[in-house]
Amino acid sequence: MSWNTQDDLRECLCSLRTGSSDPACIETVVVDNASSDGSPDMVEREFPEVRLIRLSENTGFSGGNNVALDGLTAPYALLLNSDATVHPGALDALIDFADKTPDAGLIGPKVLNPDGTIQYSCRRWPTFAAGMYRNVYLGRLFPNNRPAADYLMQDFDHASVRDVDWLSGCALLIRRDCYEKIGGLDAETFFMYCEDMDWSLRAHEAGWRVVYFPGALVTHAIGGSSDRVADRMIAEHSRSMWRFYKKHRAFFRDRVPAALRPLVLPGIALRAAVRIARRHTVNPVLGLVRGGKTKKAEGAHR
Repeated sequence: MSWNTQDDLRECLCSLRTGSSDPACIETVVVDNASSDGSPDMVEREFPEVRLIRLSENTGFSGGNNVALDGLTAPYALLLNSDATVHPGALDALIDFADKTPDAGLIGPKVLNPDGTIQYSCRRWPTFAAGMYRNVYLGRLFPNNRPAADYLMQDFDHASVRDVDWLSGCALLIRRDCYEKIGGLDAETFFMYCEDMDWSLRAHEAGWRVVYFPGALVTHAIGGSSDRVADRMIAEHSRSMWRFYKKHRAFFRDRVPAALRPLVLPGIALRAAVRIARRHTVNPVLGLVRGGKTKKAEGAHR
């Protein structure tokens, strides 16, 4: 799925040509979410082997990927962000692992930041405490806080195969048998963000394993599309978090103390307000507004 990421998309598609020893057996589908930067024309011109689907409106992350997944007949499908690149042989490694792990419904590769550091693409279920520390001032006051570290699985070296709570949708393989049982992403509830958490939870509930596999490498820049409308995406992320909590309220009953449940919605709203405010505050030393181009990790990342 792509939205106004022409340069990133080009790199992504180039990387797919070396992701498998037999590229001819891999079908690549690009769903363009009504881009205005010439992305679909670039795909037609430079990647004739790619099947391009042009949408007349932006259907979001979930809606766009569902278009590509519709009618899935291959044994596996890999969701891959347009700002992500696969390393040579990564597709072969993923498929080989999936073939050997038939009870794994969702499989996530090892994801790296552009500087080569680990990107926390496998995580534990969110908690109220983690939400209060993530991307807000409280987290800066206590950078080594336990709730956020547990949520991001910072205690895990990301060097071994591991069953996890959920996997990031930036690079996520689903087995067709699992897809046929749990369905596609919930586009009606999640325009963008939390659809991967929801998919992982539904896979768990249907009896499938959700597995992190470090034998395949993907580099993800984060924010190729979302940084263009960062404030809107922060708000969208918060909306999706609330919808995820509401949809799976029974799941969280034992995870969120009764006394804190009335605080979930105001807590999510406060977190969004603080994140947006941080982007537009004046630096007291430099006298500069921090809005506009922010660090990737501080943008509309989940």
